[in-house]
Amino acid sequence: LKSEINIKEVELLDDANDLLVKEVRPNFKIIGPKYGNEMKSVVEVIKNLNSEQVNFLEEKKELNILVNKKNIILDITDVEVFYKDIEGWEVAKNSEMTIALDVTITQKLKNEGVARELVNRIQNHRKDKGLEVTDRIDILLKSESGLNKALSENKNYILNETLANTLKFESTILKGTPIEFDNFKTEILIKKVQP
Repeated sequence: LKSEINIKEVELLDDANDLLVKEVRPNFKIIGPKYGNEMKSVVEVIKNLNSEQVNFLEEKKELNILVNKKNIILDITDVEVFYKDIEGWEVAKNSEMTIALDVTITQKLKNEGVARELVNRIQNHRKDKGLEVTDRIDILLKSESGLNKALSENKNYILNETLANTLKFESTILKGTPIEFDNFKTEILIKKVQP
């Protein structure tokens, strides 16, 4: 699952987890005609349902509530259940499952993205130079503020993906090819390693 949809971690949570906070809203199209004059009181009770009651209502499709000292059976169609928006998360739900994605882009993730972009540029550069897929290479990059750190953190990934023995940063590169990605401008020189 992680590799197919390019995510870092999958964690299974139960309904009691604090991350997923449910919000219940009255379905006025149904409760207006259904409860008539008591609609305002029913709405107040709905707004004050706790998470345990909401879970019970979702599971059993009905819930006994007390409105003006009368027992009323609240039906699941009387309400709409949503997940509250959580900053940095995207939440989607169907009848069986809820999925929450943490879409916060950390500096570490940005750096991984920079490394992936460089790998893409290196692979294209290899093709342009007519190198075989199995050829080992050495990579020289012109030093660029911010780029060195991002790539150093992901050096092993870059070396493995590009079949490179080395990845070095130099202040100047003779006969380097200019490349540009993710607001970085640098130069690259790839040398085939002789067996």
